[in-house]
Amino acid sequence: MVNPLAGEVRVTVDGVPHVAKLTLGALAELEVALEEGSLVDLVERFEAGRYRGRDVLALLVAGLRGGGWRGSAADLLSADLAGGPVAAARVAAELLARAFTPPQ
Repeated sequence: MVNPLAGEVRVTVDGVPHVAKLTLGALAELEVALEEGSLVDLVERFEAGRYRGRDVLALLVAGLRGGGWRGSAADLLSADLAGGPVAAARVAAELLARAFTPPQ
């Protein structure tokens, strides 16, 4: 079960549910994976609807790794993500929102 107040999001990969969370370590990995720009640039792209497939993939990998998953981007390239690309983008956006929104 995920805890949204802890920044967690559910991601189902190949039929297996996982908890994803952007921890500090996951955010550091994400910055490296993006290779350009900053996390603020990434947030702005999502807010403007100008995100790229690699943004979504990098966020999912970082979030899954923050939740304890030990896979890599290569593992997700051939995986079946529940809900397809649209759901993957939604999960990526939720990860960003939950990581940078203080609990109320």
